[in-house]
Formats: sequence, structure tokens, C-alpha cells
Amino acid sequence: MKHKLEEILRMTIEEYKERLGEIILARSFKYSDNPPFTLASGRQSNYYFNCKPTTLDPEGMNLIGIIIFDMIKDYDVTAAGGLTLGADPIANALSLISYQKGKPIKSFIVRKDVKSHGTKSAVEGNVEAGEKVVIIDDVITTGGSTIIAIEQARNAGLIVERVITLIDREEGGRENILKHVDHVESVFTRTEIMALRAKKNSGGNIQ
Repeated sequence: MKHKLEEILRMTIEEYKERLGEIILARSFKYSDNPPFTLASGRQSNYYFNCKPTTLDPEGMNLIGIIIFDMIKDYDVTAAGGLTLGADPIANALSLISYQKGKPIKSFIVRKDVKSHGTKSAVEGNVEAGEKVVIIDDVITTGGSTIIAIEQARNAGLIVERVITLIDREEGGRENILKHVDHVESVFTRTEIMALRAKKNSGGNIQ
């Protein structure tokens, strides 16, 4: 379903989230009985979230930026970013929407591998030590990539206020991350996406 601009401007946050859930289910959720998917953690699973077809899509990026901005607009943070590659389009979408909303939040990238030349910095972007930031991720399973991003951001002198992820697989990652930061929020949980899938399979109004 294609939403006209006039319709998008009239949507509520819950309607934005509902539409984003539809896109994730259609483009980013995969299920297989056999063989199972191998996750980045090494675990195997019957389902897999590949968020990039959603986070790199124009409509998907717009919805993500609007929703996450609404989640953090009242927080005292100046930037958001996470471990490349999953966090990059989410942080960039948030940054663009935040500028349009009149409260700019910068985006930054946390490298997986620090370059041996140049500044040799693990964090790329217009951020400086002492800034309060949000760490972004697309999917958390064990939380490993998010924790790396937290540690690298802190090594760069950034103050990590909280973590926001697009999808929480509810497999212990949130609990692991909470050992490193006090606040972890997700746009969707696995339970919510599975409920949307069940609704669609039963003939519910998921477009």
C-alpha cells in the first residue's frame, strides 16, 4: 500500500508504527522450517530478520525516523549511532527527521575495525567527547554488537544515555545490554511481529 503525502502527515505515531510493522513483515521477516537460519551469534533459528530492505527503503526510513524521534525527542541527547552497518540507515533517518522537526540529532558511525591510518578513530561523525548519545541497532539477539558500540562510544568519550533498537528478538540480548546501560527500548519485539504475522495469516487487515 502506498500512502499519499497528505495521508502520512495526518497519521498518528501508532499508525506510523502499524505501517512500519507491515513493511517489516513483508520485506524483512523470513521463516523456514528446514534448514534453520544461522544468526550472527552462531545460533540457529527458524526465523530471521533482515532489516535492510526496510531500513534502506524510502518509506521505511521515513517511518523509522519519525517513530524513533518521537521516542527520544524529550531526552537530553545530541547524537545517535551504532555499529556499522545495521545502525547506519536508522541513525541517518532519525537525524534527518530530527532536523525537519526542529531538534537536530546528529548521527555517527561506530566502526567494526579501526583504520590503521588517518585519525584511527572507532567513531566517525561530528561528535565530541562529553556529548550525550543514544546507541542504535537494528536487531538485538544476544546484544553483542550493541555492547561493542556502547564500549567504543564510551572509549571516544561519549556519554551513552540509552539504547534503542528496531527489533528485539527477546532472546536475552536486552538483559545483557542492561548490564552496560540503564535504558533499552525497542520499536518492536519478536512477540509483536509474530502477532502481526498470525493476524495476516488469519486474514486480518495487514496490508
